[in-house]
Amino acid sequence: MTTKHRFDTCLAYWADAMPAPASELQYVNPYQLLVAVMLSAQCTDKRVNMVTPALFAAYPTVNALAQASVEEIFAYVRSVSYPNAKAAHLKAMAERLVSVYHGEVPDNIDELQTLPGVGRKTANVVCAVIWQQPTMAVDTHIFRVAERIGLTTNSKSPLQTEKQLVKYIPENLIPKAHHWLLLHGRYICQARKPKCAECGLQDVCRWYKQNR
Repeated sequence: MTTKHRFDTCLAYWADAMPAPASELQYVNPYQLLVAVMLSAQCTDKRVNMVTPALFAAYPTVNALAQASVEEIFAYVRSVSYPNAKAAHLKAMAERLVSVYHGEVPDNIDELQTLPGVGRKTANVVCAVIWQQPTMAVDTHIFRVAERIGLTTNSKSPLQTEKQLVKYIPENLIPKAHHWLLLHGRYICQARKPKCAECGLQDVCRWYKQNR
């Protein structure tokens, strides 16, 4: 089986199964999505969605967040993973957005990565979700699913996975494909016990063929 055939089969399956995939993080504007994605690092979307309503009610704008103290922000995010670091990053991120970008979230990966606490994955998510840019954010789900199915081979890092995926996914589908891979990993191709019986990709999945 060629790599292209495997990609084409997966993309067609997901397009049919999930025609309108979307982030499960709750947000209403770029500022809120950026904050939510920063909080979601090594934390579940469910937990982040429990935290952000009160946080955004207290700090509805970037300017308001920039003026808050780290201790004040911590009080709202204390139940997420690494709350001390994330509270500090949120304040520093907001301060830079205000001082350098006039409170507007940048629409490109390079500028987003100049913000404290914002790495390539977070920047890719924001660009893909808000501006539908062909950026592939790779989290643990996507890293695992891509390698299991055979969309990537011997990938050693998220960046390697990203490069192998975007090589075969049409640009216009990359924002959707990010969600397809992530949601497939979250609900079907789970880390410890993948639900192969519920998956429609058995015919092309490298892991399934090796382990059935």
